[in-house]
Amino acid sequence: MPPAPNHKLLAGEVATVLTNFTGWLAAYGETSWDHQSYYAGGYGRLAKRLYYQSRLLGTAAVAPMVFSEAFAPGARRLFHHRIRLPIADAHYAMGFAFLHEATGEVEHLEKAVHFLDVLKQTRCPDYPEYCWGYPFDWVTRFSTIKRGTPLITTTPYVFEAFLQVQRLRPAEQQQKILESIVRHAVTDIRDFKYSEQAKTCSYTPHDEGKIVNASAYRAALLVTAAKFLNNDELLGVAGFNVNFVLETQKPDGSWPYAVDGVRDFVDHFHTCFVMKALAKIYQVTGDRRILKALENGLDYYLKNLFSEDGMPRPFSKAPRLTVYQCELYDCAEAINLCLLLRREFPRVEQTLETVIRGIIKGWVKRDGSFRSRRLKSGWDNVPMHRWAQSQMFRSLALYLREINCRL
Repeated sequence: MPPAPNHKLLAGEVATVLTNFTGWLAAYGETSWDHQSYYAGGYGRLAKRLYYQSRLLGTAAVAPMVFSEAFAPGARRLFHHRIRLPIADAHYAMGFAFLHEATGEVEHLEKAVHFLDVLKQTRCPDYPEYCWGYPFDWVTRFSTIKRGTPLITTTPYVFEAFLQVQRLRPAEQQQKILESIVRHAVTDIRDFKYSEQAKTCSYTPHDEGKIVNASAYRAALLVTAAKFLNNDELLGVAGFNVNFVLETQKPDGSWPYAVDGVRDFVDHFHTCFVMKALAKIYQVTGDRRILKALENGLDYYLKNLFSEDGMPRPFSKAPRLTVYQCELYDCAEAINLCLLLRREFPRVEQTLETVIRGIIKGWVKRDGSFRSRRLKSGWDNVPMHRWAQSQMFRSLALYLREINCRL
């Protein structure tokens, strides 16, 4: 599909944004505060745990952090310190690899390799195979996931990063790491029966699944690996997870976050995660059931997860009080999804252009970084690599690669 004339013009503006961003990143450094900074420290973990145990007492405990997010987001510096997260490093690796493909400049590929070298050092230390998670204890509704626990929502991004660089600059160690990641996804991540034809996979090696995007991530990783490694056995494992994702789609086309009877909200970036994974699987398998699910999902997505100005909205129906109107993460994932779907569904071209223009017009700061959130009043300007400086960098670099390689 040749790029539309407006995309040709827009690519020049995107190239300038990316150049300025790489300059900012070099000066700022590769650690940052995070979306979870409020809850990664001792007080935050205690307050969040109390919130899940007692809504009244917990509300009082988390109130200072909720207030800070809404009115003084810079105060997250008081709750935790700058860290680096593997999911951000993986996105930076992919972003620089895309930038190399878009421009031909070797230094961008060298930067991608640098981030892969970092990822080799930040793998989960207690597992024999290569896998990645968070560098902090993460308090959830049901348990506390200890730092260094593998997450099937993080490891696939690292797999993609290594695979992308492996295709550009093959290396024996990278190949071995890719194979190790696949073994982890098959053996450490567990399956649980959902129906006769479907299985839900665990989010970590220790839970019992039911989170939709987790199964979508794992299925996409294994289907991609099956093609790259010429191993059709992986398709059988992935197929049960694919069926789970297809069976949990609601009649209106949406996907709930989970099918555990508790977390049934529908939000923007988790919807993107599911649809991105299905799109990647469809590109390999050509499964027409997936194309139909994507068509229905896209109908819901475009009608319910965008505001009147054409920018992403966080939830179709917010399950709790939200202090923001629009999130950088949602914008980045909207761009990624549209780039994956534009061939089969040309109607996303307008959404793609609208979101990118919206980012360039209102979200790029003078120093080259991006705003993190548009709040109910004002902005959250604290740069957070995982939320979502790295994701936006990758999505715009992919856009530039897609446009430049088709000119």
